[in-house]
Amino acid sequence: MLEERGSKEPAMNPFQKKESKETLFSPVSTEEVLPRPPSPPKKPPPKIFGSSYPLSIAFIVVNEFCERFSYYGMKAVLTLYFLYFLHWNEDTSTSVYHAFSSLCYFTPILGAAIADSWLGKFKILSLVGLSLIALGTGGIKPCVAAFGGDQFEEKHAEARTRYFSVFYLSINAGSLISTFITPMLRGDVKCFGEDCYALAFGVPGLLMVVALVVFAMGSKMYRKPPPEGNIVARVSKCIWFAVCNRFRNRSRDVPKRPHWLDWAAEKYPKPLIMDVKALTRILFLYIPLPMFWALLDQQGSRWTLQANKMNGDLGFFVLQPDQMQVLNPFLVLIFIPLFDLVIYRLISKLRINFSSLRKMAVGMILACLAFAVAALVEIKINEMTHHRPASQEIFLQVLNLADGEIKVTVLGSRNNSLLVESINSFQNTTHYSKLHLETKVQDLHFHLKHNNLSVHNKHSVEEKNCYHLVVHADGESISSVLVKDIEIKPANGMTAIRFINALHKDINISLDADAPLSVGKDYGVSAYRTVPRGEYPAVHCKMEDRDFSLDLGLLNFGSTYLFVITNITSQGLQTWKTEEIPANKLSIAWQLPQYILVTAAEVMFSVTGLEFSYSQAPSSMKSVLQAAWLLTVAVGNIIVLIVAQFSGLVQWAEFILFSCLLLVVCLIFSIMGYYYVPLTSKGIQEPTDKQVPQTQGNTINLETKNTRL
Repeated sequence: MLEERGSKEPAMNPFQKKESKETLFSPVSTEEVLPRPPSPPKKPPPKIFGSSYPLSIAFIVVNEFCERFSYYGMKAVLTLYFLYFLHWNEDTSTSVYHAFSSLCYFTPILGAAIADSWLGKFKILSLVGLSLIALGTGGIKPCVAAFGGDQFEEKHAEARTRYFSVFYLSINAGSLISTFITPMLRGDVKCFGEDCYALAFGVPGLLMVVALVVFAMGSKMYRKPPPEGNIVARVSKCIWFAVCNRFRNRSRDVPKRPHWLDWAAEKYPKPLIMDVKALTRILFLYIPLPMFWALLDQQGSRWTLQANKMNGDLGFFVLQPDQMQVLNPFLVLIFIPLFDLVIYRLISKLRINFSSLRKMAVGMILACLAFAVAALVEIKINEMTHHRPASQEIFLQVLNLADGEIKVTVLGSRNNSLLVESINSFQNTTHYSKLHLETKVQDLHFHLKHNNLSVHNKHSVEEKNCYHLVVHADGESISSVLVKDIEIKPANGMTAIRFINALHKDINISLDADAPLSVGKDYGVSAYRTVPRGEYPAVHCKMEDRDFSLDLGLLNFGSTYLFVITNITSQGLQTWKTEEIPANKLSIAWQLPQYILVTAAEVMFSVTGLEFSYSQAPSSMKSVLQAAWLLTVAVGNIIVLIVAQFSGLVQWAEFILFSCLLLVVCLIFSIMGYYYVPLTSKGIQEPTDKQVPQTQGNTINLETKNTRL
């Protein structure tokens, strides 16, 4: 190797640009080589109003707000969309909801690998992250925060710290606003007479387009660091090699090593192995964590379905069932400073050692209590719920529209008496009678006695249904009509109504902007019409060439009403109103305690867990921890999917099951935490910027770098 004035010429890089032979082998000059003129300084990126914030940060924060608005807004109405638009049952709706959530937390690992190894953070954000929802959130979640941090120069580290506060504020703002607005777009706006899911999904979709446009507008301003290699893949390969090498050397003649990861020393450098050892201590504590996320993420599924069976009228505001989720981001914004500035400081002044692991254990206990409260609320709902008949059963209610008392006897196919009941004229009956059938479909014989008249009618019924037997005058005699009742209790703060027309002319009733509801003459029965809860003092009716108004009064949450139009007076049509299914009596405000408990649990568990993990792991392992943390969330959603599909429990029992499971997991986690020895800052392997020369064979080129989360 040529030498000149005591300096060594560096070894030729096999990847360096090729030069001509004349250049490579030119004689060495004895004269001083003139230094190259310094390159002109790079123009600093434009700043926001003269501050130390790069202008590109504004595009990234706006992009994150729009993306989070889109994600949480779409997710807020997803369960009710499955239930009422696709007509799936509650278990299937819950399972698909959590399958989607799990996919959204699996894909960030793929997104981080692609960004770190090949495309870089900018390309993964613009090409993949904003194209598909599930894959898109996987592309965005691990990249956008770090990409924003890359925009700052090292001399503006303090401004970068403040940026992360603004960044997470934009996340919570997008979640808070979208969770409140999107259910209103679904429930308050009607599309073709039904809830407007097209608008509820369309607005978040439009925000994704805005996010794409805003992000692309700042393209020329971004600092785009090149990919630095995927640390997750390096750690996985190191662990896999250690396991395989230990298995190959399982002979007793081979000397043992202090730690099982030391079997990777033949291929991987010692600093990396030391970092992975520190990492595995944290990952061991991650094993029980998915159970916590299994409970926390049910706010958008099981808890929304629970709110769907409650009264959303708060007096000053009517709350949609899927709007209750807005409590979580709202309370998070309150609880984080409350816990940090007040509660934790008070505990510290009492000289109580409230370590990070203890905070996480308390968070688990609070989540257990939240689901215990949810189970109590569910039991209370069941006490007020209109029950459905079981197999080979029907529910029957008799409605007497004739003058005077009638006696109804229901006979089965073998002339066995199923029901004997006396009903006064226009008597409000508040209960259904349960009749047992011999087959799924059966003919029932009805014996009606009115004064000195005795009439026999036959009607066919089908199991698992509710019916009204409408008895009315028929000239000088009486007759009956069997009417099938609504199958599903109205939800989303709606109410269902139908009409019986006792007059001798057809009537058209205009309830809303949809087509009028037609009711045939001579005891014709209309179809059900679902309308929002509220007062209806003057409903327009038309009978041939005459117009009338109809006072329906208050139509309450979740109730079903039957109106019998009986007469015409100078003041309009007269009706008789009866409530078939009672309104939701339990207020949606009863969910507030469980939301307070679960949000407090989230603050103590999630924020503290990340803080503890980062304090115990080397800097080079931060991205691996982030991937593992997201993986625990994904596994938690899979647990909910499995329980929803295969448990077969009633809802309150399922809540108790989750509460007990987490309590057991909390006990295991507490035992693990008791024997865990925390590392001090001196005991954590810090990254170095020193590059180890590349060696041949099975060893690798070690280059430990600061990994930025």
